[in-house]
Amino acid sequence: MNTIETKLEAYQFCQSFINKRLLNINQHIGQIQEALRSETKSSAGDKHETGRAHLQLERERLGIQLAEAQKMQSVLSKISLEKTNKKIGIGSFVITNQASYFIAISAGLCKKTPNTIFCISINTPLGKVLAEKKAGDRFLFNNQQIEINQVI
Repeated sequence: MNTIETKLEAYQFCQSFINKRLLNINQHIGQIQEALRSETKSSAGDKHETGRAHLQLERERLGIQLAEAQKMQSVLSKISLEKTNKKIGIGSFVITNQASYFIAISAGLCKKTPNTIFCISINTPLGKVLAEKKAGDRFLFNNQQIEINQVI
């Protein structure tokens, strides 16, 4: 598998990651909304209000998660797989002497390919260090000397 195909696999992994996350969050929001609609006033007034308050708090928490997931989806949608840069930025596929990285969203380890690829955000500590570097650059990260072999 060549590096362009590997970059595509990492991109598709990120898409799948965010789609699953959005589906999961939306399902939970739907369940909470259904619980709020079906909840009827009972004789245990305070208990009823406490239950509704907990559901509302959970709904707000999920709303924040949904907004974050949509922001991740937006970042991913702006990535052009055909575009290559000499300097590392969002959408770059970076091969180092330690590992390979797809700079997009923090989706973790992509296991779809035979190679080890970490899908990371440019806002992670390593993403910030990698930003604007190019092939041949060396840097120290977590007491390890890392060399950038290729940027795609």
